Amino acid sequence: MKKLELNGRTILVTGAAGLIGANLVLRLLRECRGTRIVGLDTVNDYYDVSVKEYRLRQIAEAAAASASEWSFVRGSIADAGLVRKLFAEHAFYVVVNLAAQAGVRYSIENPDAYIEANVVGFYNILEACRHSYDNGAEGVAHLIYASSSSIYGANAKIPYSTEDPTEHPISLYAATKKTDELLAHAYSKLYEIPSTGLRFFTVYGPAGRPDMAYFGFTQKLCAGKPIQIFNYGNCKRDFTYVDDVTKGVSLVMQGAPERGTGGDGLPLPPYALYNIGNSSPVDLMEFIDTLSEELVRAGVLPQDFDVKAHEELLPMQPGDVAVTYADTSALERDYGFRPATPLRDGLRKFAEWYRVFYRN
Repeated sequence: MKKLELNGRTILVTGAAGLIGANLVLRLLRECRGTRIVGLDTVNDYYDVSVKEYRLRQIAEAAAASASEWSFVRGSIADAGLVRKLFAEHAFYVVVNLAAQAGVRYSIENPDAYIEANVVGFYNILEACRHSYDNGAEGVAHLIYASSSSIYGANAKIPYSTEDPTEHPISLYAATKKTDELLAHAYSKLYEIPSTGLRFFTVYGPAGRPDMAYFGFTQKLCAGKPIQIFNYGNCKRDFTYVDDVTKGVSLVMQGAPERGTGGDGLPLPPYALYNIGNSSPVDLMEFIDTLSEELVRAGVLPQDFDVKAHEELLPMQPGDVAVTYADTSALERDYGFRPATPLRDGLRKFAEWYRVFYRN
C-alpha cells in the first residue's frame, strides 16, 4: 500500500450533496490543511432537495473557517463533457466517486436513472482518471468509489466477506454496483489506476436520506400513518453511522493499493475492496422500537405514542434481502479501523436533528 498525503492536494468528491459525500467533505475540511476540495452533484429531486441544500450550507459554513478550500459544481458525472472539463481544470490527486442513483426498490421502477448515473457516469470518471496520466502528468493517485452491500444478493453465508462470490445480484441497483467493481478492476489492470471500492452497509445519520427506512418511518409516524414492515419484520440490518463511514473513507483515501504479484507469478492490478459496516446486525423490530424511543425522547413524538399500533406487517419486497452483515476484518487489518457507533447513539443524533429541522 502506498501512503498518500492529502494536505496541499486537490480532491474531487462527487455526490457531494449526499449524506456520505457531504459528511466526508466536512471531515476533510476539519482535518486537512491547504487542500482544495471540489464537489460535484446534480442536487436532483430524487428526495427532498431541502435536505441536500441544508448539507451544502453546512459545508459552506465549515469552509469559511477551514484551512482548506471548497468549491462546488452543480452537474452530473453522466455528462462526459463536464467531467473532462473538471479534470482539465484541476490536477486531481484523489478522486472519491460517491455520485450514484441509490435505492433498491426505485431501480425496479426507474432503471434508466441507474444505468445513466451508476454505469455511464462511473465510466466517465474512469476515462477521466485514465487520461489524467496523458503527456507524463502525475495523474490521479487513488480512485475511491462507492459500492454497496446490495451486491451480496441473497448470499446465505454471513458475515459477508469481500472474498465471497457476488455474481448473482437480485436488483438492478446491485447489478450496477457490481458493474462498477468490474469496470474499476479492468481499468486498474489495463491502465494501472489505483482504485478501491467500498461496500457500504445501511448508512444512516442526521440529514440522511428520506428514502431510507429510519427516515421514512419517522415521517410516517409523525403523520400518524402506518409504517410498512416487510418480511413480517424478520430482517436484520447492519446499520452503520455516517461518521464511521466517513472515517473509513478518509483513511482509505490515504492508502492507495499498489501493483502486486499473484501466487502464479502474474501481476496483480492496484485494486482493492473493503466492507464498511458496523458488524453488528440489528433485528428490524428492535430497530423500530429504538427509533421510536429516541423520537419520543427528542420530543418528535408524544410521550404516550404507541408505535405498535402503527406497524403494518407485509411480505418481502422484490430486491430485498433478509440479513446484511459486514465482515470488516480486511479494513481492520489494513487501516486499524472498525465502525462501532451503537445504533441508539446514532438514532439519538438523528432524532435530535429531525426535531430541529422539521418540527421547530
